[in-house]
Amino acid sequence: MSARTRRPAATAAAVLTAVATWAVADPVLGHRLRVADGEETLDVGAAPVAVVALLASLAGWALLATLERFGVRRARAIWTGVAIAVLAVSFLPLTGDGMDGGTRTSLALMHLAVAAVLMAGLGGRPRAHS
Repeated sequence: MSARTRRPAATAAAVLTAVATWAVADPVLGHRLRVADGEETLDVGAAPVAVVALLASLAGWALLATLERFGVRRARAIWTGVAIAVLAVSFLPLTGDGMDGGTRTSLALMHLAVAAVLMAGLGGRPRAHS
């Protein structure tokens, strides 16, 4: 599969993975994903999950494409390092107060699932042409 088709497919798969993870946690298992922000409690729904996964996917794709466009040596290795750093930073909000263990676990699994799909789909080695 070429980068022209692999990268959009990886972006779509990342969004679907995030929403599927949310669907298992919220509607299937019945654990409402809620985050308290001061006196306000925010419900984490499918739409925000999809939007955040899409934005993260597009940002990752744009960074990799930019590195490749400018001929940066080891662009994929640099991109993978940045992706791992972004994943690590994405866990910081999960360490604070304002959510229960089920929400924290569900969100952590979403982050890991999206990262895994993107790292494999965007940063993976292209297949050799036959």
